Amino acid sequence: MALRLLYLIFLRLVSLLVLLGRSSASKDVELLVLRHEVAVLRRGNPKPRLNWADRAVLAALVRLLPTGLRAHRLVTPGTILRWHRRLVAGKWPYPYRAGRPPVDEALTELIERMARENHHWGYKRIQGELAKLGHRVGSSTIRRILKRARIPPAPDRQNNTTWRQFLRTQAATALACDFFHVDCAFTLKRIYVFFVLEVGSRYVHILGTTTNPDGAWTTQQIRNLVMDLGDRVGEFRFLVRDRAGQFAASFDTVLADVAC
Repeated sequence: MALRLLYLIFLRLVSLLVLLGRSSASKDVELLVLRHEVAVLRRGNPKPRLNWADRAVLAALVRLLPTGLRAHRLVTPGTILRWHRRLVAGKWPYPYRAGRPPVDEALTELIERMARENHHWGYKRIQGELAKLGHRVGSSTIRRILKRARIPPAPDRQNNTTWRQFLRTQAATALACDFFHVDCAFTLKRIYVFFVLEVGSRYVHILGTTTNPDGAWTTQQIRNLVMDLGDRVGEFRFLVRDRAGQFAASFDTVLADVAC
């Protein structure tokens, strides 16, 4: 403790010698800065906030202090420079320059619809079709709209087929199969019903009912359907089903043999 006290006394003596060597004007400016900083700290609760008048006073007085004292103020020199840059930016704001007018939302939806319903139409073709309707849109704007909607260009768009588009174009050649169940009113036993739907005509084939729909039973039911369809079986190319365990490998084998 005694050593620390001697060290502090030595620092204060050195500070006194440095202070004696300074001019009277420099000391007066430092006193003004310190008094203003104390006033700001007294009204700060919990953190002091500087208004525009405080910033003006501190920026005017700090520049008169010696270089060594500027770094030990309530605000750093970098903060004062930031105030100045903000003041200059507010003084010389550039007027807002509007670019191209935004594309109307209805026109945007029309462009996306054209691209989705016409897979072989490129940007130029869509631009030409819009011109026939009285809309002048650049090809780069069409490209930007389709890219934002994640619609690929014309060569790749043909391979990006959705399920709705697939079912719409292949409905006449597609079948869909699944199970639904009913519970017996007296025994409360659950009975599973296996059915196949002709997607194009919405005709439903009820193939059978069982309490244990295993893979062998399901395979036999699809074999019976192939026999019932007869010559019409060649009209169907696709079968839509889920990944349930009842659809075993033998189930797919029966359909593959028919397709061949």
